Amino acid sequence: MKFQVTIVGHGAEALEFLNDSDNSFFILFNENAPEELAEISVLHTISAVYKEPAPGDTMKIGDKEFKITAVGVEAPYTLRELGHCTVNFGGGEEAALPGCIMLEGSEKVTVEDLQAGTEISIY
Repeated sequence: MKFQVTIVGHGAEALEFLNDSDNSFFILFNENAPEELAEISVLHTISAVYKEPAPGDTMKIGDKEFKITAVGVEAPYTLRELGHCTVNFGGGEEAALPGCIMLEGSEKVTVEDLQAGTEISIY
């Protein structure tokens, strides 16, 4: 296990881009995020990053698994220091932004998947 957290809640605007057909994503942050960032983030318990995520790893959100296809250059640092990254479902071999972790998979993540109590892990 490289990283494992439990969602504790999300801000009012956190799930607005989840169903965007062109660019589906959500922003992840530790539960102690500043208020202005918490409003747009899925918040989770604070946890160590035991090993940096890498292409080929799996991210599991609840019971749905996704292949990590790319990791932005800033994502390992921000995940370790702030519990922060942008989880982007666009796939591809290059990260959309420096703080993105790009995923691909056959299932869609829904609003119901990102509720308090859901576990997110990388392995």
